[in-house]
Amino acid sequence: MNFDFLMPTPGVPLMMSSGLFWGLMLVFLPMLAVLQSRRRAMTVFVSVFSLYCAIKGSGVLAMLMLLTAAMDWTAAHAIATSTDVGRRRVMLGASVACSVGLLAYFKYANFALATWHDIVGGNFAPLDIILPVGISFYTFRSISYVVDVYRGKMKPVNSLLDYAFYLTFFPCMVAGPIVRAVDFMPQLYDYRPATASQVWDGLWQFLLGVVKKCVFADYIAQYVNIVYGSPSGYSGFELLVAVLGFSIQIYMDFAGYSDMAIGMGRIMGFDLGVNFNLPYRSLNVTEFWRRWHISLSLWLRDYVYITLGGNRKGRLRQHLNLLATMLVGGIWHGANWNFIVWGAGHGVALCVHKLLLPRLKAVENTRIVTIASGFATFVVVTLLWVFFATPDTATAWSIISGTVSRFDVAYIPVLISRRPLLCLLMTIAMVSHFIPMTYSDRARHMFVNTSWWLRLVVLLVVVQLVLQVSGSDVHPFLYAGF
Repeated sequence: MNFDFLMPTPGVPLMMSSGLFWGLMLVFLPMLAVLQSRRRAMTVFVSVFSLYCAIKGSGVLAMLMLLTAAMDWTAAHAIATSTDVGRRRVMLGASVACSVGLLAYFKYANFALATWHDIVGGNFAPLDIILPVGISFYTFRSISYVVDVYRGKMKPVNSLLDYAFYLTFFPCMVAGPIVRAVDFMPQLYDYRPATASQVWDGLWQFLLGVVKKCVFADYIAQYVNIVYGSPSGYSGFELLVAVLGFSIQIYMDFAGYSDMAIGMGRIMGFDLGVNFNLPYRSLNVTEFWRRWHISLSLWLRDYVYITLGGNRKGRLRQHLNLLATMLVGGIWHGANWNFIVWGAGHGVALCVHKLLLPRLKAVENTRIVTIASGFATFVVVTLLWVFFATPDTATAWSIISGTVSRFDVAYIPVLISRRPLLCLLMTIAMVSHFIPMTYSDRARHMFVNTSWWLRLVVLLVVVQLVLQVSGSDVHPFLYAGF
C-alpha cells in the first residue's frame, strides 16, 4: 500500500480543493460524526487531523503552532491572574513580541537583509528559509487572543488542548478567516453537532467556493499569468483585460477559499463568520474594506488602528493612523516593496475619502452618482491590484502605462474570438456581483431542502466543471503564500 499521502510536502499545503483532501474527508467526516457527542474526544481527533494538515504542508508549521499555543496559553493565564499593571504589560509585550518575532524571521528576514545590502552595497545570499504556509493567519489569531485577555474581553482558556484546537483548526489554517478566540471558544465550550440542514448548508457554501476557485479563478489566472509574465509583448487592450482579470481572479480565489473554509466549519458545527460581501459593489474605498477580507479589516481596525488612537486624537492623527494601519496591512501580505505601495495606496485613498466625506454627503444620491462612485472605487482598487500582483514597481508601471499608450480597439474582436470562455467567465463574475442576494438565498434554500439525489447531481456537475475548465491539476491559493 502506498502511504505517500502521509508524507510532508514542504511549501505545498493540503488544499481543500484537492482530490486528496476530498478523499480524506470520506474518512474524517464519518469519524467526526461518531465522536461529536463526546466533546473531548472530538477535540483530540480534530486537533490531530489539523496537525497532520500542518505537517503535510510544513512540519515546521506544526512545531510553530504548538510552540505558540504553549506560549499564548501561559502568557494569557499570567496576565489574567496578575494585578500588577506593569507585569501585565510586560507579559503582553513578550507574548506579542514572540509571535511577531517568529513571523518576522520566517517572512521578512531575507527581505530585510536584501534591502540592507541594496543600501550599503555588496552581494546578498538569501537565507535558506521556507515560509510555513499560513503563518501570517495563525499569528494574527494568536495576537488577538492574548490582547483580548489583556483587555478583559475574554477569560483565558483553561485547557491547553482547547486552545491548541482553536489555533490549529484546519479550515482556517491556510488562508483564514482570522477567527478570534473570543468568538470561537464559546462555540467549542458549548459544542453542538451540526444539524442536517447545517451540514447541507455548509456543503452548498463549500461547493460555491470550489466553483469560484477552481473554475473562475484558476482559468482566468492562466491568461493573467501569461500577460503579466511578459507585459511588453501585449497590446493595451490585452493588458486591460489582464488587469481586470486579476481583480476578478484574486476575489474568486480568496473568496472561494473563504467559502470552502466557512462551509467546512459549518459542516463541523462551527460558525466562522463572513469574510467577503460582494466588495466590488462598494461605492468608496472605506466601504470596500468593510466588504473585502472582513476578518482582516476588523483585525487591523481593533488591534492596530484603535491601539494607535483611532480617530480620538484629531484629524491629522486619524489620517496618520489610517496610513500606518494600511502599511501594516500591506507588509502583512508579503515581504515586497510592492505590497507596501499597495497598502500605502489604500491608506491614501481612505484618507482622501475621509477628507471629502462632508462634501460627498451634500451630493444628491442619484443613480448617476451611484454608478460614478462605484466605477471610481473599482478603478482605484483595480489599479492598486496591479502593484499587488507584480514583483516590482517597474513592472506595475509598465503594465499601467502600456494599458493606456498601446490601447487599440482592433484587438477587442480578436481577443473575444480567441478566448471566448475567458470573456464569458469574466462577464459572469462581474454580473454575479450585482444579482440580488434573494436569488442566491433562494438557490441555497432549494439545495438544503431538496432530495439527496439532486444534491448528488449538483456535486457531480461541480466536479465535472472543475475537470473541464480547470483541469486535474490543483492550483495553489494566492493567499496561501501570505
